[in-house]
Amino acid sequence: MLGRSTAMSHRPLGGLLLLGTLTLLWGSNWPAMKLALHEIDPWIFRTVCLLVGGAGLLGLARAGGLSLRVPPQERWPLAVVAFLNITTWHLCSAYGLTRIQAGRAAIIAYTMPLWTVVFGRLLVGERITRARTVALGLGLLGMVALVAPVARTLWDAPAGTLLMLFAAAGWAFGTVLTKSQAWTIPTAVLTGWQVLLGGVPIALGAALRLAAAGATGPGLAPIAPSTAALLGTAYATFVGAIFCHWAWFRLVAILPAAVAAIGTLGIPIVGLFSSALILGEPVGAGELLALILVVSGLAILFREVSGGGRDSAERPRPVSTATRESR
Repeated sequence: MLGRSTAMSHRPLGGLLLLGTLTLLWGSNWPAMKLALHEIDPWIFRTVCLLVGGAGLLGLARAGGLSLRVPPQERWPLAVVAFLNITTWHLCSAYGLTRIQAGRAAIIAYTMPLWTVVFGRLLVGERITRARTVALGLGLLGMVALVAPVARTLWDAPAGTLLMLFAAAGWAFGTVLTKSQAWTIPTAVLTGWQVLLGGVPIALGAALRLAAAGATGPGLAPIAPSTAALLGTAYATFVGAIFCHWAWFRLVAILPAAVAAIGTLGIPIVGLFSSALILGEPVGAGELLALILVVSGLAILFREVSGGGRDSAERPRPVSTATRESR
């Protein structure tokens, strides 16, 4: 019993370490995607990322000795969450990214925690604790500090803004539905099937676009992409699609959906500064203020999850009875 208790006490800490890694890698994925989407059609770009990423995840799971079989009663829920978490998110965010700056797109996308807190309360019954409320408030204030100076610009490009908001809401809804389902398959297998199945509608759309345009339409011409576009695609596929998706669904298994979602507020900060470094996008006082606010919110969240806050008594509900197999 002592060993089991100790293992359970380390799960939140392990989740926070994984969250930190995810924040750095997924945040730097935004400028990588922007580089790729300068030259590659969004449908084709997402098809490559998701089909290769999904196949890679399932291949790694199988090599690790896991069964890829999905029980019949879980196939319909899997299709639904794959459409929300993968198809909706990846297609809307890719098109939104072609219309606004990478750093700004990341900021709008990560209004996702707000939707997750609301959906989590309505669908899963997760408590909106004081610590989570303060952490979410600080994080959203950070988003406001970033968006306010360029609000006019975002308003002048409503399509990009609305696409990113729709992507965020779809991802949040899919995350909560993933949490509410009692999966019996390991996290690695669940993730692989979501990425692969979510990529199928996008691949079909890409094929139809290629057929309709005769492979000669704008952005569809068969020209060799630059080295920067290829590197951006490779990073988005092997880091963004494979590792980061596995890490995200592992976090949803370890932590409450609202906690995992609020923790992602650090990702747009990394996205903003990495976009400034790689793409030359501007960084000013608003960005620094946002950094302070978001880090403060994450510190409060860390205190709650690590057991330092009064609200930490709530234990996360596991997503899968098989999560131990995927560690």
